[in-house]
Amino acid sequence: MVNAWEGLIDRFLGAGAEFERKLRAVRSEQWSWPTPCAEWNVRQLVNHMTRGNLNYVGLLHGGAADDFLRLRDADALGTDPVGAYARSVRECAQAFGETGALQRILDYPLGPVTGRQALAVRITDSTVHTWDLARAVNVDDTLDEGLVAWIDEHLEEIYAGLAETPTAAETTHRFFAAPEGVLAHGTPPQTRLLHRMGRTPETPVRDR
Repeated sequence: MVNAWEGLIDRFLGAGAEFERKLRAVRSEQWSWPTPCAEWNVRQLVNHMTRGNLNYVGLLHGGAADDFLRLRDADALGTDPVGAYARSVRECAQAFGETGALQRILDYPLGPVTGRQALAVRITDSTVHTWDLARAVNVDDTLDEGLVAWIDEHLEEIYAGLAETPTAAETTHRFFAAPEGVLAHGTPPQTRLLHRMGRTPETPVRDR
């Protein structure tokens, strides 16, 4: 699994760059638009991503799961959402790049994980939320094929041992949306991944 997870920081930076590209397309009137994540509008989704990056920095520097959850929805965007997000990506990558960070055991809300596994989870979250943002603001929702293929191949390993996982049929679905229906054989990798993460690509975002 270590070999499969080589180059994680580069993958994370790539996923962050993909999200930022969609983010830079957001128009002023779109910040309040709904997203495929029913509880968030566009600004709340972007804040979730930005705050998430900062919360991982906190975990890497000795923070606790309770702090991660307490700060989950705290505003991290201020008056410059794009700049705040871009800075959070850089800070998160720098923290994971510190000596020993990938081997460190973190007090993650879904159970103790190594920094390496936490970063793999973060890459997955960033990639899927890139699709959420693209769908919300009506831009191209095609995800990076390399990221999709890597996540699709390693999804079981990425979430192994966590208290809740998108790969388990029986789980609480507090943090991961439940898949709907059964996919046909030969479904494209992006659609398969989105389905496993509880998304329905054929369903438009409502109530704009």
